Amino acid sequence: MIEIRRAGPADGGALGEIHAAAWEAAYAPFFAPEFAARAVEDRRHRWHARVGAGRPETVLLGAVDGRPLGLTFFAASPGPGGPGLAEIFSVYAHPDGWGSGVAAALMDATLDRLRESGFTRAHLWTLRDTPRSRRFYAKCGFHETGASRPYDFGDGNPLEQVEYERTC
Repeated sequence: MIEIRRAGPADGGALGEIHAAAWEAAYAPFFAPEFAARAVEDRRHRWHARVGAGRPETVLLGAVDGRPLGLTFFAASPGPGGPGLAEIFSVYAHPDGWGSGVAAALMDATLDRLRESGFTRAHLWTLRDTPRSRRFYAKCGFHETGASRPYDFGDGNPLEQVEYERTC
């Protein structure tokens, strides 16, 4: 059974473990081992402040049979794209949850919440060279906009991101 709910301050550890495991599996191969190890560890600890800060962004937590295995982090207020356009900042599923449906359930819940908040479109950025995430977004109804940008994760070697968008 998949359960989706808004994350709270007590969920920081679970969110961190999901983010660290997913990031390590999907992104670590793009970086030097030392940088990747530091980045994974950083992701284990950054969620406590994020979910406890009372910011306008929203974090949803997805669990399968009671085990937290996925998260989404998105804007719940208009961003730089103008009225009606929301940004989804993060979608991560623990590798143990890949194929379980938790990521799709989280995306559905995220889009429902954005629609209920008056958004008509959602967009996100993902690395160009991550075919798993790109297939997932396409399966969720997102399409490439044609926009791309370099993104530096902090190691001084930017990686190319591509933008995806869909109606809510």
